[in-house]
Amino acid sequence: MTMDEASMVGLMGRVTGAVGPGLVGEVIVRVRGGAEHFLAYPASAKDRIEPGTLVTVMEYLPPRTVYVSAAYDS
Repeated sequence: MTMDEASMVGLMGRVTGAVGPGLVGEVIVRVRGGAEHFLAYPASAKDRIEPGTLVTVMEYLPPRTVYVSAAYDS
């Protein structure tokens, strides 16, 4: 794991496009002194995460893909 990969895991972000089964969602994450958009998939294949939900990055696949889970139970 590179330093960039290690530094992405555990970061918080917000869903901007629904994340779920059969969908390629989008999240915005504050990283590298700014905020960047990433393509997003659910860490648990059956989860659906709606826009506006706060998420945690569970896995990072460079350059622009993350697997996320909801930061808090709803």
